[in-house]
Amino acid sequence: MKNFTEQRNPASMNLDQMSIAEILELMNDQDRQIPQAIYQALPDIKQLIEAVVASFNNGGRLIYIGAGTSGRLGILDAAECVPTFGTPPEMVVGLIAGGEQAIQEAVEGAEDSKELAEEDLKALNLNDKDVVVGIAASGRTPYVMGGLEYAQKMGAQTGAISNNENTKISAAADYPIEVITGPEVLTGSTRLKAGTSQKLVLNMISTISMVKIGKAYENLMVDVQATNEKLVDRSKRIIAEATGVAYDEAESVFDEAQSVKLAIVMILADVSKEKAEQALAETEGLVREAIQKLTL
Repeated sequence: MKNFTEQRNPASMNLDQMSIAEILELMNDQDRQIPQAIYQALPDIKQLIEAVVASFNNGGRLIYIGAGTSGRLGILDAAECVPTFGTPPEMVVGLIAGGEQAIQEAVEGAEDSKELAEEDLKALNLNDKDVVVGIAASGRTPYVMGGLEYAQKMGAQTGAISNNENTKISAAADYPIEVITGPEVLTGSTRLKAGTSQKLVLNMISTISMVKIGKAYENLMVDVQATNEKLVDRSKRIIAEATGVAYDEAESVFDEAQSVKLAIVMILADVSKEKAEQALAETEGLVREAIQKLTL
């Protein structure tokens, strides 16, 4: 395994003597390398997303597992799926070595325990419909390795996201992703480039998977949950954008439908709430297909 994440970065050898402006320019310059590193991994990311989509369509879950920064990023991505895509909390889950306490502070020894990962996955009743994605910048975290090994034993599909070449977690996964972001500006601080790359890859995995199971119409979030004033307003604006009707009409139909998706189908297919509900049920929640079904 080539360990780039622990190497010293030649560009930042005098970091402690550089001015704030110089460090800003250096960090910004280093961060520009991240999209290109991800670009090289796109074919591998595609394969993992295809597995996640198949899992969702089969009633399975996406489970992220990591330690430290990697674990926190998995939890963040999982948590944001609920309001953005209207998913139940158990559909995308983030596990971190050491549990909830580790979200804010380090839990000594937790990331070195393979057994802890197995216990955490057992608590979720892991099964062969699920996809488990291990995240570790170094690519060798024992907690992540333990989770992937247990997932394989249970027949679940596995993915791995790391920032080194030929890593242990890559070898343990069905769908390995290696994003080579190189040495950090602050040596070994993988919350920087490595962490940023992980966040971008997780954005891709969750967003594209959700789009492919019908959580978007055109480029609009049609399963957004109107859980506060801002999101209620956004829901109405999404309906207006998707259908071309005035805000007032969008508001009126939304008040009746209590669902962005339902309101869009009602307006564009010019049908009752009941007919729209039936069409969406028959097309597994796909707005475009439901409209076509009602207007053919």
